Amino acid sequence: MKRKSVTSRDVARLAGVSQSAVSRTFSPNAKVSESTRRKVMDASRELGYRPNTIARSLITRSSRTIAVVTYSMENPFYSFMLEKASRFFQAQGYHLLMFFAPPSGDFDAVLDDIIRSQVEGVLLLAITMNQRQAGLVDDFGIPVVIINRTVDYAGISQVGSDNFQGGYWAGRYLASLGHQRIGFLGGLPDSSTHQQREAGFLEGLLSLGQTCSVSEIGNYRYEDACQATRRLFSSSLPPDALFAANDLMALAAMEILRYEFALKVPGDVSIIGFDDVPMAAWPSHALTTVRQPVDMMIKKATELLMKQVAQEEMQPEHIILPVTPMLRGSTRMPSRQP
Repeated sequence: MKRKSVTSRDVARLAGVSQSAVSRTFSPNAKVSESTRRKVMDASRELGYRPNTIARSLITRSSRTIAVVTYSMENPFYSFMLEKASRFFQAQGYHLLMFFAPPSGDFDAVLDDIIRSQVEGVLLLAITMNQRQAGLVDDFGIPVVIINRTVDYAGISQVGSDNFQGGYWAGRYLASLGHQRIGFLGGLPDSSTHQQREAGFLEGLLSLGQTCSVSEIGNYRYEDACQATRRLFSSSLPPDALFAANDLMALAAMEILRYEFALKVPGDVSIIGFDDVPMAAWPSHALTTVRQPVDMMIKKATELLMKQVAQEEMQPEHIILPVTPMLRGSTRMPSRQP
């Protein structure tokens, strides 16, 4: 038999409180005494009551839902960011609705779904967006914050790290170690992170009289990076150092070099990544990398989005946060400071 629905009125009657007290207990940030909250929660557990968030959204005209859009969770950097963002929004009484853009990078394919979902805000994790798409989202009045990408559009808030400076440090550092054939393993060619990290890397090499010997594209993906590494090191003059535009590709390169080419890291090849995902510090990897300030990036992005959702008067912000080199065992010991 179908179980009879339990209402907030039933909970209020059993708890000996008003129906509005039950409503406040289940409303984030609403004021309610601890004794009342305890009575309501005890009664709710006894009756098996669950608040109807859909009905509440119709009353308040607030879905209390944030859309999060990304291409993939393959990169642990983004699953790490997603967890932190989810915890923040959950504490604010918001739910996350996940959207995955196609690997082709066609953001239009998911844009209509986002608009129809009536979310209150959108958090874009490393989504490459053009000016037309940014303008369309802005025209609909949906608060949007982009993390780890930039778009040439003033009307959308963006939070990222100093990709150019990180690439500059990587190029200059590898050149300072005495390497002569330094290669670059790039990400998605159209992405701002790839372009900025590559530009900084080339400038860092040039500052010590070096140039990039060879480059390949790994699309920020593990398998693509494996294939790219095979091409790089099958040549007659393979690189003796490699800067990968993210840690996932750096780890892929490290695995291929060790287990397919029988090369030692860093004895034969020095490797630098970018992101500083948790596994980069594992002893089996000990990856020298460029750390992005994940906690601060999430803090800034989520706070910006919540201000927009609350319709506070504010101008969109473009925030660039500093990066930190993390020296570990995947690069040679320096003979002199860069």
